[in-house]
Amino acid sequence: MTGARRTLAVLGGADGAISTIRAAARLGVRTICVDMRADAPGVAHADEFLDLSTRDVPRVARALAERADLAGVVSPASDVNLPSQLALAERLGLPCGLSEGAVRGSVDKGWFRAMCARLGLPGPRHVSGPEEEVLRDALDLDFPLMVKPVDSSGSRGVSLCHTPDELPEAVRLAREWSLSGRVVAEEYLEGAHYTAEAFVIGGKVALIGLAERELTPPPLFITVQHTMPGQAAITDAVRPMLDAVCAETGLREGPLSADVLVTGTGEVVLVEMGARLGGNGLAELLGLVHGVDVVEQYVLSAMGETPRLTPTAARYGAVRVLGAERDGKLIRVDGEGEVRGLPGIVDLVLAAAPGDHVDRYTRAGAKLGYLTATAADRDTLAGELDEAAALLRFEIGDVQ
Repeated sequence: MTGARRTLAVLGGADGAISTIRAAARLGVRTICVDMRADAPGVAHADEFLDLSTRDVPRVARALAERADLAGVVSPASDVNLPSQLALAERLGLPCGLSEGAVRGSVDKGWFRAMCARLGLPGPRHVSGPEEEVLRDALDLDFPLMVKPVDSSGSRGVSLCHTPDELPEAVRLAREWSLSGRVVAEEYLEGAHYTAEAFVIGGKVALIGLAERELTPPPLFITVQHTMPGQAAITDAVRPMLDAVCAETGLREGPLSADVLVTGTGEVVLVEMGARLGGNGLAELLGLVHGVDVVEQYVLSAMGETPRLTPTAARYGAVRVLGAERDGKLIRVDGEGEVRGLPGIVDLVLAAAPGDHVDRYTRAGAKLGYLTATAADRDTLAGELDEAAALLRFEIGDVQ
């Protein structure tokens, strides 16, 4: 389609879609945002809006089938839409580096744990299945346990279960957040948290960055900041593990994000995977520290072009998540212009606008937005983020 108008279908309009829609615009590519929510943050950034459920593949396919300009379909920063992305690409004859295995590993945490065990990768003992099976089989594990829905993301339905007495409530909560009604319980591992953000070409990791991950305290474990680069030794350990995951799942090309934990004994554990861009600006961060616009390359890859991922820089970068301390109605945001003008601040993404209802930051999807910054050293980077965060003021009023 070189020289012709090209359009990209973007499945889901959450804040994680904004960077992809903006990258497409920089490339002169139009976007159609598919979502059931007209007020989803990404919708306002797209050229067109398709008011359909992303899970209704037949209807979405019919709506897009006659589009001669349609060049690709993506599901940025969203595991739940990966099955639809793969199905639509197959139905409409669009480029797609995904595979059934890569999708399964992204949307089924129990299956992912079993796959890691098959590959001989370190990990916690676990059980997964319907509620009644997990309630029975989890008693053979060592407490405390992390209990999660197998197919949810953003810390939804996740809890730390300290004793068998707490297990029924933890499993019930996880089941409520699971589309399939299935739950996974894992022995809790303590350690340092990281996220690996990578791009795969030809079934192998072509570009990778390890982000140190700061979390809220238990039991929520929600990301508040990512800082790159992480330790080189850990990055070197993670890379072949991700290559093994690609080989096992058949992932050929595209982004790959993985939560990583390093235990007190130095064991490196892959916690979860997602064959999509990482949320909270992680893909932008990967590009920032390497001097490559990773999100633009993601858009090009989705349209069948070969991504160019040669690093041209080596800098420090970080993403700080902005969250509300209470539920309420967002009245106003002050300091936005000042923050955007600060040295080192690369971007400010706002996921909520005045008039929106906002929730206290107890899950990843409840963020107010995020800041992205870069610097030549860590101390300068921390100072830039602190200054920006101090200037931003979110006025939140009571719900009427």
